[in-house]
Amino acid sequence: MTLFGFGKKKEKEINAPVCTCNGNCSVSETVEPENLNNCCQDIQGRICCIKVLGSGCCHALYENTQSAVKAMGISVEVEYITDLKKVMEYGVMSVPALVVNNKVVSTGKVLKTENVQKLLQKIVSEK
Repeated sequence: MTLFGFGKKKEKEINAPVCTCNGNCSVSETVEPENLNNCCQDIQGRICCIKVLGSGCCHALYENTQSAVKAMGISVEVEYITDLKKVMEYGVMSVPALVVNNKVVSTGKVLKTENVQKLLQKIVSEK
């Protein structure tokens, strides 16, 4: 039995600001949730939004994510969010956190570049 949702591990979809690209994911903008057009949802085989949440030690995850994106040849800018209010919008309880295509995919650990690459490749292959 799980109480208050504890013990349930699932990928969480969020309604925090994301990129808007009108189907062209090479454009990176941010909008407020009420103007969200969900461009990052259901784009086959594409990664259009990558964000690292947190500060301090989280910078290492940001750098590792940038290295992974560059090594994979993905043309998307990695956004680094340190504003606590914005981080809280994602429902993340421990940082650093990695958000890909508007979904929190990792929390509470600094992933190595190789691990970020594996995670991104898994996301692309699932589409």
